[in-house]
Formats: sequence, structure tokens, C-alpha cells
Amino acid sequence: MNDNSPTPAKRKEPQPDPLLDTSADSDEPAFSWMSDSPSGSPDKTGPSKRPDSTGPSKSTGSNGETSPQPESRAGRKAAEAAVEPAGEEGPPLFSEPLPTSALQVRPPQEEVERRNAERESAAKAKPLTPRVMQVLLAIMYPVILLVLGVRAVTSPLFLWIEYNRPGFPGDGYGFSTDDRMTYGSYAVDYLSNWSGPRYLGELVNRSGDELFKGSEVSHMADVKLVILSAFGAGALLILVSIIAIAYLRRRSNGGVRRGLFAGSILTLVIILGLGALAVLGWQQFFTEFHRIFFASGTWTFALEDTLIRLFPGQFWIDAGIVIAALVLLVALATLVLTWPTRRRRGLTDDEQEASAKVEAV
Repeated sequence: MNDNSPTPAKRKEPQPDPLLDTSADSDEPAFSWMSDSPSGSPDKTGPSKRPDSTGPSKSTGSNGETSPQPESRAGRKAAEAAVEPAGEEGPPLFSEPLPTSALQVRPPQEEVERRNAERESAAKAKPLTPRVMQVLLAIMYPVILLVLGVRAVTSPLFLWIEYNRPGFPGDGYGFSTDDRMTYGSYAVDYLSNWSGPRYLGELVNRSGDELFKGSEVSHMADVKLVILSAFGAGALLILVSIIAIAYLRRRSNGGVRRGLFAGSILTLVIILGLGALAVLGWQQFFTEFHRIFFASGTWTFALEDTLIRLFPGQFWIDAGIVIAALVLLVALATLVLTWPTRRRRGLTDDEQEASAKVEAV
């Protein structure tokens, strides 16, 4: 039988790996045209031309002679340096672009001085809003203290202290201390609540007669309007002061301290001025004060009227003294706490020495 099965192809024998050892290679170039020739011509033993050029490139010097162009970067740099004329320095090959001539033009000296002066004045100038806030805080501070002082004396506590203190004049028409405290508390409460005139008009004494006359109730309604207006203005000023303080704490270093310091000084001036007027003529001061807020003839009463029996002249003298004392104490404390010492002003050692020299001069 004949075996017709295909004969397997002969396997190729493995080829030996190429020799990669370069230790025995010489330094001679692989082609003769790659070797440098002293005359600039290629070696005669090999091809005289490169595959992609007609020969080594040549450069022309300043005298018109041509010289072979070096093939290496270092050689080209050396050749370029040799071509430059002696004593002349050309621009660098890879230099940064020069600025334009327009940017090099300096403005006149007067313009420079003017700009510097404007820059310095702008740096030294303070914003207007913080100054306005400081002035508002200084103006509102004494008004707030006066309103708080008035609120302190229009309270049952002050009324009790006043009726029970030694030396307070008694009532010659029969009111005891307990009667004064009871009826006086109604009058004081009426000044700070939202009740109408009937709150006082419907009160009766022990004998069943009305406690306050119509003229007294009408005057107390006028007093209530003044008192509530003062309290409302005080609350509004306190709110504005809080906003001013919050703004100055964020925008002006030491602005709160300066505003309160000026306000305390203004408060002392007002209190001392009013106190001097009251001491020199209390009756005249009391009369002029009532004329400012009340119509003439609506605030004068007889000695047997309830308002005079509850609130005699000594009561108003004591109330004025308490208001002035409270405001004066708070203003003095504020003045001490905000006094502009060097530490509070935040001066450095050098600035403190300069300030001390100025004060010594």
C-alpha cells in the first residue's frame, strides 16, 4: 500500500543569535564619508556623497571664505563664535524679547510726584462711614443713659425707697405710707402700660370719692405720652447703637472705643451743665422743664390734690439727683474704660517712643 499522507514540512533549524558584543568594535566610522577630512573632502576609499546631500555643508565667513560646517552642536557654536568680528558683540541667539519702547517711557517728574501724593493721601484718608458711625454713637450715648435713668426712677422700687427713706416729708392730709405706696404704684404703672385714662380715672379712695380729678388724669395722660415716647426713642437708639458697634468692630479698629469715649465726655458735659442749672435755681429749672413738654396751666395743682400729696417737691428733687448720679457714674466708668492709652490705641514700641517725644516737646 502506498502512503499518500502528506509529508510534514521540514522544520527550520534555529538560527544562531546575532553577535551583540561591541567590545571588539573599533572607533572607525562605518562609512568613509562620515570621517572628517582635513581638506573638507570625503575619503576616497568610500562614496564621495551622502545619500541625502551633495557633501558637507559650508558656511561663509566675514571675509567671503567658505569653511566646512561642523556636524556637532559644540562645533557649530564654536564656528559661530569664530565668525563674529573681533570687538563686536552681537545680540544673543536665544535672548528674551525686549520690552516695547512705549513701556520704557517715564512720565514727567511732576506727574510722578502728583501720583505719589494722591497715593499717600488715599492711604492716609479714613473712610467716611466709620467716622459717621462714631459721631452717631457719641451723640446717642448720653441720650440712652438719660432715658435709662428716667426708667430707673419710674419704677415701684424707687417709689418704695423714696417713701420709706428717713426725712421724706409726710402727707398733711391723711395719706399714710401704705396709702402712698398703693396709690402711687397705680400712677407709676400707668406711665409704662398701655391702659387708657380710665386706669386712673376710676380709682376711688377709702371714702368712696374719686382719687384723681379730671385735670390730674389729663396731665398724667400727657406725662404718659412723653414717657412712652422717650422709652421708644431710647429703644430705637439702643438698636442703632448696637448696629453701629457691630459695624465699627468689623470695619474700624478702635472705632467703638473712640465713639464711647467721646460719648462719655459729652454725657459729663450735659449732666454737669444741667446739674449746675438745677442747683442755681431748682424752681426755675423745674418750671422751664415742664414748659418744654406740657401746655401752660395743665401741670399746676393745689396742695390738697392727690398728685401733689403723692409726689411732693422733694420727690422730684430726689428723682433728679438719682438720675444725674446714675448717668454720671456710668459715664465716668465708660470714660475710664475707653481712655485712649497707648496699649488700647495699639501703638508699637517705635510709635510709643515717637508719641512720647511729641508729648515731651
